[in-house]
Amino acid sequence: MTPKEKRIQVIQACMAQQQKIANVAKQEMDSAQQQSNDYGANVDRYDSYRTKMMRARDMYAKQYASANAGLRYLQEALRLQPFDRAEHGAIVITDKQRFFLSIGAGKFVVNDSESPTGMQYYFAISAQTPIYLALKGKTVGDSFIVNGMKHTIVDIF
Repeated sequence: MTPKEKRIQVIQACMAQQQKIANVAKQEMDSAQQQSNDYGANVDRYDSYRTKMMRARDMYAKQYASANAGLRYLQEALRLQPFDRAEHGAIVITDKQRFFLSIGAGKFVVNDSESPTGMQYYFAISAQTPIYLALKGKTVGDSFIVNGMKHTIVDIF
């Protein structure tokens, strides 16, 4: 598999994970709105139950908007060519872990027929994480230390 094909595979797996996050946030937002609607008309100005439901709806609406912004970024990342340096949008393989320097989406699975288990785990990390800062600007063969653990970069695409 070429680096470009592998890159597309990893980004699509991250997009699937991000889409799940967006779907859950949307369902919870809609549920909170429905509960508020089912509660009936406002009893008084300081109705704590309705306020609680509206706050929950607003919280999930922010999560939904954030997940959609992440999806838009990932769509743009699909168009980028493979990288040769660790920077935003790159996929970095170390001797210990695999990272996608993009959005803070956490751990996700990529199906990989070349792997003995048939899958590989990647971590989508944002630019604010310490490991991202340690990786930034590095190339294949470079090493870095995070939390007392030495990592060596094996591949970047």
